Amino acid sequence: MGEPLSYPQYPTHQENPQQGWQGGEPPLWAPYYGAPFPIAVKRFFKKYATFSGRASRSEYWWWTLIAAAVSIVLNIIIGAGSTTSSVTGATTPGPGATFGYILLAVWALATIVPSLALSVRRLHDGNFSGWLLLLILVPFLGAVALLVFMILPSNPAGQRFDQPAGA
Repeated sequence: MGEPLSYPQYPTHQENPQQGWQGGEPPLWAPYYGAPFPIAVKRFFKKYATFSGRASRSEYWWWTLIAAAVSIVLNIIIGAGSTTSSVTGATTPGPGATFGYILLAVWALATIVPSLALSVRRLHDGNFSGWLLLLILVPFLGAVALLVFMILPSNPAGQRFDQPAGA
């Protein structure tokens, strides 16, 4: 039926003694396969503007879940703060919606750079160039292509994008 999937191997302490890492959480330069939720979020902020290296599927998708949840909450705040005119039926933003828009702008500004960096690192983990992120500029099909790239499993050849701190 085919060969079983193999997962990239991390260097052990004996193979890479300057890193001092054996088991547990991998160093920031390495992807964390099977990263638990809180650690994935922590690594997202620790690697704020790091476009080199790789990010595992779990690191990427946990952050995507958080970003989607925050977006939903902010849209609920904006919707709840809007008022509908009984005469024209038009919806106008009220003070609550303005507050929601301000929160949305702060959230977007605070997370745009690390989100782009995480997406580039996820592409690297599949052994793709980070420049493929520009596919998002192609209407609809670009987003679908990026979704497929983000879903793909890790490719061991993506190790070429790793830059250990000691190197």
